[in-house]
Amino acid sequence: MSETKNTKSQIRLPIILALAISAGIWIGATFAEPKGNQNDLRAALYKLQEIMTYVNRDYVDSVNTNELVEFGINKMLEHLDPHSSYIPAKDASIVQSQLDGEFDGIGVEFGIIRDTIYVVAPLTGGPSEALGIQSGDQIIRVDGENMAGVGVTNRDVFEKLRGPKGSVVVVDMKRKNQKDLIEYKITRDKIPQYSIIASYMVNNEIGYIKVSRFAATTYDEFKQSLTDLKSKGMKKLVIDLQGNPGGYMGAAINMADELLGDRALIVSQEGKVEQYNQKAFAFKPGMFEEGSVIVLVNEGSASASEILAGAIQDNDRGLIVGRRSFGKGLVQMPIDLSDGAELRLTIARYYTPSGRSIQKPYDANYEAYERDWVNRFEHGEFFSADSIKFNDSLKYETVKGRTVYGGGGIMPDFFVPLDTTMSSAYVNKLFNSDSAREFVLDFANENKSKFENMTATQYYKDYTVSDVMLNELVEYGKKNKVEFDSKDFAKSKEYLKVLIKAHLGKQLYDDSTFYKVVNDINEVYLQALRLFDEAEKIALATDLHEEEEEE
Repeated sequence: MSETKNTKSQIRLPIILALAISAGIWIGATFAEPKGNQNDLRAALYKLQEIMTYVNRDYVDSVNTNELVEFGINKMLEHLDPHSSYIPAKDASIVQSQLDGEFDGIGVEFGIIRDTIYVVAPLTGGPSEALGIQSGDQIIRVDGENMAGVGVTNRDVFEKLRGPKGSVVVVDMKRKNQKDLIEYKITRDKIPQYSIIASYMVNNEIGYIKVSRFAATTYDEFKQSLTDLKSKGMKKLVIDLQGNPGGYMGAAINMADELLGDRALIVSQEGKVEQYNQKAFAFKPGMFEEGSVIVLVNEGSASASEILAGAIQDNDRGLIVGRRSFGKGLVQMPIDLSDGAELRLTIARYYTPSGRSIQKPYDANYEAYERDWVNRFEHGEFFSADSIKFNDSLKYETVKGRTVYGGGGIMPDFFVPLDTTMSSAYVNKLFNSDSAREFVLDFANENKSKFENMTATQYYKDYTVSDVMLNELVEYGKKNKVEFDSKDFAKSKEYLKVLIKAHLGKQLYDDSTFYKVVNDINEVYLQALRLFDEAEKIALATDLHEEEEEE
């Protein structure tokens, strides 16, 4: 995907203003002069050049010098902290497009099933939908090159199907029950990517918004969702950040500003370079400053998710419900390198309004840091809040005097244990093997007429996955070499029905239908719906210290 390069002044200005005015997105910056000894830096660089020269000239075998350098860069950054990273030029545009909120392409959601690219769905308003490309179509050739049965990867698909807006790609599709391939000449266009993937009314008062990441368009999507839900009578709000890995800091800041009153501190950050020492405050009238708010988090909620959750918790604006979040309190600055690669360098630590850093401990053992969630699971943290021990030296207070802790993620106000009673190894294998996705695609295409006059609401309320459908799914599993397990099947039968109904609902309607269905068995979500009285009490409570003095 082609990119337009910014001038230095265009890059530098958003960095300076992002936190100060709670707006904008961090898109890059120029380096400040290092404060360390310049002679040490020159000596280190000379030593590296010396070694690379000897390796390139005298090593017994021929070597790819660039690969060696990139390997060394990655190892060097791992030694700094777990989140400074290097993205090679071949991957940079793909990674960036996930945060940009749009990309240039043909407009399909795809999946790779048994080494074949399947169209899961043509994206609404995209060029593929306009040409009549259908769910279940298989992409066999792209510009004459065979793409089936050759070990194709997601990157291969991105490289072949994405390209500049207005360019043409020829795609040969195989459609079920049609003998000959269908040739499509597709003119690429701008394809939006949505980070708010579900938004709906739970009942007459409660609205629900699912945020999958914090991208360039997330804040605008959030405002649109708030507008839509308020028009339907929303008075209470659930923001679901479970599994949200973060993204742009500015998006989280702006969203918090819509929920917090004037001059409430949202987040602060401190770095070695003075220009990165900033504080962000709520400064404008928000769209939802009065109604009750509950934020859902779990061990997969990180970075910008924790900024938003921390701002809500520390300002006593609402409740945090779920399990302890990931614990990423380091701020990365993306820096474009001359060859198209990107360096994401940690330039500051961020702090929640109470002053706590939620960065979990790290050292040179990168693998141990990545396995933290496994350690949490084995330690029992996912099942009991009592297994979590906090350091009293990291104790902080919210605006109204509630105790919170730093040192490793956001601990929810109400802990909800992980529910594993319905899942099983067999269910995991069915979904990991793509058996379920293939079954859903085929079932949706073969039964279109059954759903033509059924609304998403009717589907959610009335549709039931039958035992016959589950038996068909079992056969799809066998075709994908998933051995049937009768004990696991019996244990997870009702769970399987919910999952299939959710995925079928997504295929037939949208992501909101998917989340409506799965949330009916999501204990974090269900517990949250019962806690709005508590959320309101916190928001309306006076300072706890004043209450103690009165007693």
